[in-house]
Amino acid sequence: MRKLTVFNHISLDGYFVSANGDMSWAHRGSDDPEYQAFVSNNASGDSEMLFGRVTYDMMNSFWPTPVAHQQMPVVADKMNNGRNVVFSRKMDKATWNNTKLVKGDLVEEVKKMKEEEGPGMVIMGSGSIIAQLAAAGLIDIYLIVVNPVALGGGRTLFEGLPIMLSLTLKSSRTFNNGKTFLTYEA
Repeated sequence: MRKLTVFNHISLDGYFVSANGDMSWAHRGSDDPEYQAFVSNNASGDSEMLFGRVTYDMMNSFWPTPVAHQQMPVVADKMNNGRNVVFSRKMDKATWNNTKLVKGDLVEEVKKMKEEEGPGMVIMGSGSIIAQLAAAGLIDIYLIVVNPVALGGGRTLFEGLPIMLSLTLKSSRTFNNGKTFLTYEA
């Protein structure tokens, strides 16, 4: 069975996006060489990326650009050439390279995908699908980067979660830029 992993940045006060949907704060401290090596290493793995429509639109507007290739060439290559899936009932067509549009029931579709052969799957951003899949018990691993910034408001990864999740901390790592990487298993 394929594993489903969440990889997201959060602020100290628990938000993955600010009240106006901004995530640029998560890039602060990215000039730390140790952190850059960590990001490049994560991007070199084989995985299928899963997105909700809002995150997909944001990723599709950034990663194919020359700026993305200049700032983070390894990550840009992975994002543009890897397999991507966008879940949306409103979209008619996915335009980003190697992206499959899935319009069906999110939980049922992910159950099917977990049973298929292939690499692990990773969700980035996409808080609304994280809460739904967490409630259905479909997320296996949570990789969270806690950023040394407080936003004062925004959206949490688990907004609308109808149950309490109990997770097990498997590892932690703190970088020189103040970011802390946490690995939890469901």
